Amino acid sequence: FSLFKTNKMPPKKKDADAGDEVPLSARFGRVKNTLKMGLVGLPNVGKSSLFNLLTKQSVAAENYPFCTIDPSEAKCPVPDQRFQYLVDLWKPPSVVPACLSVW
Repeated sequence: FSLFKTNKMPPKKKDADAGDEVPLSARFGRVKNTLKMGLVGLPNVGKSSLFNLLTKQSVAAENYPFCTIDPSEAKCPVPDQRFQYLVDLWKPPSVVPACLSVW
């Protein structure tokens, strides 16, 4: 016999009234349209080359380790064919397309 051990299950959650429901947008927080990505890896494996390819910039990409000590940061747009269709359909007050932040 133990004082702490019970064979009872916790009570079931009661159904909320229709007025007590939390809106879906408030439950998940604010929707953001920015994506963040960091490039991490061993020296001399192509991180700077991939950064240049994704962001269309020209960060130094030499053939010796630790060429780029200082981190680079860039933002590039994320093309989406459905975006303009949704803007035309819903006519929002502001139009901000998604962008990718790369470190």
